[in-house]
Amino acid sequence: MSLLAGIAAFTGTGSATLNGDELATISAASRSLSGMWELARHIDGHFLPYYLFMHLWIKAGTAELWLRLPSAVGIGVAAWFLVDLGRRLHSTRAGVIAAAVFAILPSVSYFGAFARSYAFAAAAVAFSFWALHRAVERSEVRRWVVYGVAVALVCSTHLFAVLVLPAQLLLVRRGRVVPMLAAMAVGCVPAAVLGLVGFGERHAISWIPQRGPEVWLKFPKMAAGATGLGLMLFALALVGAVLLWKAAPRGAGAVPLWKAEPLGGAETGRATAGEPGRATAEETGRATAEEAGRARAGQPDRAGAGGTGKGRMWAFVLVGWLVLPPVLLLAVSQLVTPVYVDRYLFVTAPALALLAGLAVAALPRFQVVAAVVVVLLGCALSVQEHVTVREENGRFENIPWALRVIKAEPDDAIVYGQSQLRTGFEYYADSLMPVDVLKTGEAPSPDGFGYPERPDAAAALDGRDRVWVVWRGSKQSGLDGDAVPRVAEVVKAGFKLSLAKHSAELPGLTVALFVRR
Repeated sequence: MSLLAGIAAFTGTGSATLNGDELATISAASRSLSGMWELARHIDGHFLPYYLFMHLWIKAGTAELWLRLPSAVGIGVAAWFLVDLGRRLHSTRAGVIAAAVFAILPSVSYFGAFARSYAFAAAAVAFSFWALHRAVERSEVRRWVVYGVAVALVCSTHLFAVLVLPAQLLLVRRGRVVPMLAAMAVGCVPAAVLGLVGFGERHAISWIPQRGPEVWLKFPKMAAGATGLGLMLFALALVGAVLLWKAAPRGAGAVPLWKAEPLGGAETGRATAGEPGRATAEETGRATAEEAGRARAGQPDRAGAGGTGKGRMWAFVLVGWLVLPPVLLLAVSQLVTPVYVDRYLFVTAPALALLAGLAVAALPRFQVVAAVVVVLLGCALSVQEHVTVREENGRFENIPWALRVIKAEPDDAIVYGQSQLRTGFEYYADSLMPVDVLKTGEAPSPDGFGYPERPDAAAALDGRDRVWVVWRGSKQSGLDGDAVPRVAEVVKAGFKLSLAKHSAELPGLTVALFVRR
């Protein structure tokens, strides 16, 4: 199922063209190690671990498929951890259903074919919850070490992926306070370092507007990638959390989670000190047979939602994984600086799929039929979104379209409204391009993704009769407003508008032709 999820994410990778963020990955990863460090000191410092990885990866090439392959692999890894975490919490069937739901999300198709670190972050987060379950199940040093490594990966893949970690604190209990908090503290060292770097680079995200609580209404669509599918899965997720909570043992023999010792602790010792011999072997055999029967029936096993009562608290942990990141991200936006961007919350998508998988697997009968219905209905509710993310303009910055609009004649000039657009046009250009009259160097600026340019557009355009101007945004933003100063400079240099076209989606690209008056 993890392989299918990776394949689903990888389909369409060669259809949608690279957008500005992905081109920034190429720009950053193509620099020397010292150049990447210089860039990180000014912008995108929290992406430095990803850029270091991609620095090695692109030594084999920068084709679209190759650039996006690591993200598809990350989706496959996340799906694998979902399968096993679902098995641990309920049953193998629950994990498989969760991975199937995860695979059909349009958001997974988008970020699984996106040359940025968001798929890596989702995989690292799923790994951290899986490692935490193992460590809580049996408190051993090596398991806590694995958990600490997982937390470090969460912190290294994306700074705001750490917003899932408060949900894990719900599992802090007597007998494992020290190892759990120690592993989490050591794992969070990268977050502390990258957070300090990012705080000093707040100017780089000044484009992010301040948001209010109304953004939470769009959260289901963000997590799933489609509104109808998102609402359906959120309803299933609520059911899954309730059923997981109710699956915890009750009655006189039940041990509340907040009083339970971690496995491998005192209770394990008492069990070992009990009557050895034939009785223990027979009990073990019966327990194994019962668990095998449950697995065949798709019912929860003792290591999942039953036994020690941990299923009840894990219901809250999974809900926290799903809902705390948007709440905390908005809080950071209000208290520190605006940072609320939908794509920063892709790490919640695995939790949405897992809770939905638990809900379907908890049905008393016909779980397989219900799973097929959920997957097919989910595909039907999101078919348009799946088509959209696989179109040429699926990343909403269609540079090949812009190149087709430009019909260059000899001595035509080109001016970029945002100098970093030059990276994409140089990446995709395969025919005669207008003369780049403002460019003064082959390499981008060491402290950003823009290029050094001549300050005087009028002088650079002297002797030219036609100039193409390309900018990110709508036609109105460049022609009627002051958002694109280069347009005003071209007009002031003695040119008038002859043609203007905008790509299909916002912000998109605008291509305009200006001719000498």
